Amino acid sequence: MSLSHLDSAGNPAMVDVGLKTVSRRTARARSVVALGPDIMQHLTQSGLTGADIQTRKGPVFQTAIIAGTMAAKRTDDLIPLCHSLGLDNCQITIIAEGSDAVIDCTVSTEGKTGVEMEALVGASVAALTIYDMCKALSHDIVIRETKLMEKTGGKRDFWRE
Repeated sequence: MSLSHLDSAGNPAMVDVGLKTVSRRTARARSVVALGPDIMQHLTQSGLTGADIQTRKGPVFQTAIIAGTMAAKRTDDLIPLCHSLGLDNCQITIIAEGSDAVIDCTVSTEGKTGVEMEALVGASVAALTIYDMCKALSHDIVIRETKLMEKTGGKRDFWRE
């Protein structure tokens, strides 16, 4: 197996996508933030609604959605060797499941390279924003996982069970 971001001498190199075919590319990534029952109980008592939770810093989920979207659009500034992509769409949803916040970031574009990194960065930054918005309540917050859930377009599609 060869690594796509290394040249023949083993040095880092951007992948040349010049000869690739333009196609519809989509990816969905998920991050899970374990807020814990104490934080979730505090937030519930403070006015948990179906759409968002509030801290003194403001609406947690709405702020995380904006931050994740901004990050997805700037992935090439954050991850070396990523191509600049004009995203057609970036949708982030966040739901409370028990004492967890589950973040899904779905990104799409018409292009020559995939948007997996954009989806992963969007979900990750949304998770970090939730941490930041809730850390005044407790630092016992765990970002448990960030993973690619699915991708379509390009050489092969991927779906996680």
